[in-house]
Amino acid sequence: MGDFSKAFEFYETAHKRIEETLHVNQSGLAASYSNIAGMHHDMNNYPKALEFYEKAHKIWEMALPSNHPDLALSYNNIAGMYYKMGDFSKATEFFKKAQQIWETTLPPNHPSLAIFYHNIGVMNYNTNHYLKALQFFEKALKIKEIVLPSNHLDLATSCSNIAQVYYNMNDYSKALEFYEKAHKITETALPSNHLDLATSYNNIGAAYYNRGNCSKALEFLEKAHKIKEIALPSNHPDLALSYNNIAGVYYNMSDYSKALEFFEKAHQIWETALPSNHPDLATSYCNIGQVYDNMDDYSKALEFYEKGHKIKEIALSSNHPDLALSYYNNGRMYYNMDDHSKALEFYGKAHQIWETGLPSNHPDLATSYNNIGAVYYNRGNYLKAIEFFEKAHQIWETALPPNHPDLALSYNNIAGVYGNMNDYSKALEFFEKAHKIWETALPPHHADLATSYCNIGQVYDNMDNYSKALEFYEKGHKIKEIALSSNHPDLALSYYINGRMYCKMDDYLKALEFYEKAHQIWETGLPSNHPNLATSYNNIGQVYYNMLDYPKALEFFEKAHKIWETALSPNHPDLVTSYKNIGTVYNCIGDYQAALKAVQNALEIQQKTFQEGNRAFASTYSLFGSVYRSMKDYSKALLNLEKSVTILQQTLPENHPDKAVGYNALGDVYRLLGDYQKALTFHQKALNIQENVQCNPLQCATTYTNLGETYREMEDYSTALSYFQKGLEIRERKLPKSHPDLAVVFHNMAKLYLSTRQYNMAMKNVQQAIEIAQEKLPSTHPHLVEYKETYEKLQKEL
Repeated sequence: MGDFSKAFEFYETAHKRIEETLHVNQSGLAASYSNIAGMHHDMNNYPKALEFYEKAHKIWEMALPSNHPDLALSYNNIAGMYYKMGDFSKATEFFKKAQQIWETTLPPNHPSLAIFYHNIGVMNYNTNHYLKALQFFEKALKIKEIVLPSNHLDLATSCSNIAQVYYNMNDYSKALEFYEKAHKITETALPSNHLDLATSYNNIGAAYYNRGNCSKALEFLEKAHKIKEIALPSNHPDLALSYNNIAGVYYNMSDYSKALEFFEKAHQIWETALPSNHPDLATSYCNIGQVYDNMDDYSKALEFYEKGHKIKEIALSSNHPDLALSYYNNGRMYYNMDDHSKALEFYGKAHQIWETGLPSNHPDLATSYNNIGAVYYNRGNYLKAIEFFEKAHQIWETALPPNHPDLALSYNNIAGVYGNMNDYSKALEFFEKAHKIWETALPPHHADLATSYCNIGQVYDNMDNYSKALEFYEKGHKIKEIALSSNHPDLALSYYINGRMYCKMDDYLKALEFYEKAHQIWETGLPSNHPNLATSYNNIGQVYYNMLDYPKALEFFEKAHKIWETALSPNHPDLVTSYKNIGTVYNCIGDYQAALKAVQNALEIQQKTFQEGNRAFASTYSLFGSVYRSMKDYSKALLNLEKSVTILQQTLPENHPDKAVGYNALGDVYRLLGDYQKALTFHQKALNIQENVQCNPLQCATTYTNLGETYREMEDYSTALSYFQKGLEIRERKLPKSHPDLAVVFHNMAKLYLSTRQYNMAMKNVQQAIEIAQEKLPSTHPHLVEYKETYEKLQKEL
């Protein structure tokens, strides 16, 4: 069996005898030519087969009537050879000639006609003419349904062919309908472990998979697999393909551990059955890499992507699209691992291939520019980022409809860069362009629309337009409340952002409400020692601090600190912040030793982490200065404040608002030391900055108050009163009525009125100071003690 050379020798001997005894136009000679053609066909020698089929055809053309069925068969044979040789136009020409004869000479339900329709259907299918293929496959099926029994396997083949056409046309419901028809026949006609039955199960599984019904897909793919496991050797490539299909379903169900298990089973077979540089082996490595990728195990993903990549580099041409995709995957892994230089290298290699192989306006090229832009963005090179984002945008703008989501994403990326470049007007412009598209393209409660509102809110936030920021944050929040579960982390983040806005707008009760809502979600969803929970405690503590509820502030700051102390490395910056927050509260409640201890802990961490002179030290030395000032140890206060100011002078621009705060604090200590000229010099330096750049009005109020106190002690009472009134006007406008900073101004003014013998005005102001202090400060607080002393002096005068 299969010894074509022996058979061919026999046919040639027989043919010579026929040539010697028959005239060249007789049918016996034609049949001999046809037999020789058939042998060449079986040997895959299609040009030779065509040659002999044509010789046979010439004889039949002369010997037979023009509508003879044998002539149709001859046309069909010639068409078949052209088809095998890939000359589809010639094949179509001869198939049509055969069709004309058979359709006129044979009854409409003749089996030969069904075979013929099937052949034309196959040719159209393989040339991607699916509607034509469907037309002929359906004609073949109609005949078979008439002439064959209902459980005949040829009927199953016909149904399967129609299903495959629908499948390739992405009409999976129709594909499933015909696959199931085929399966019913196959199931009754074949033994339960027949491989054709496995193919049938596999086809149905594939249709369910493409309809998104992964559980049904898995059911049928596993049925197919059970048959293959019995019928095939354990290392058969078809078994590997079966494992691979099952893995693909688990992957789409996000069951990555199961996907990995089956991809690895497939890989083990391919690794033994295929050569080491086979492209299918590369695909297998990449499948495993993709699973690790989705499990966020980027180092393992990269390991397998690189194995696949090495094969592709050997097996593919240097400009092959699959090689570009491989470079892209490697680049993406390096990007996710924050190795931006490596990411840029591989994205660049992918881009070179796409740039030479694709039209200049191809969307994939835009994606490539976008990826490179993202790397530059994350490296902080915003000018290069904007260059590549804009290149991507130009392509998308011409290639996509004006409301396409990818165009919105492009606007969004450009906006993000402008935001980081502090060009907020440009950022707002592009975020709003993105938002317009998403608003029309997405349903009103889509998560991306919520993100868009929040992006716009963030820009207004950075522009210090807190009311506008809150407006957009709240729009985003409303969507999240509808679209997300009540304990979703993104909803917690949204509550936090709204809380932060209310805090910036000094609406502390609202801030507390939203911070606590965020905290409830984090408290139920996070481990008890999670750093985010510490941040939440810290935020709540900050609100209580701003509300002057120092015991509550201390309670929450200490809760935050306990978590940070166990969850973070001993030199972590968040621990520094925590110690300083605790120190600040202790300073406010007059526990100065506890305050000094906390600030010292912060300083010791910074000294292990930063070089001397780092800007981070400035606020720490300033806090030391503040505590020593409260303790009336003015020389130590001066020493620490001078250290703070020196660092600020070396690390900040000339007119930075933080410099003004430093100058002001230093001036106040010089006043307390009685060096009024130096005090005035530093207060004036502070005021020169604060009156000429945008800064916190309350900081300016402190400078006015300190200037007033300096002039009061210099007995320039009219100038002092002028500054006190300026400071008081700002504080009354910006602070709650019972804020201790108001008490400070009232007490200063009381002392001024006492010095100028305006005792009634003095009494009015000192009583206001005492009333606030008694509500907000401990009974032993030095400020309250001082206010009461002034009150007693006044009583003596009165």
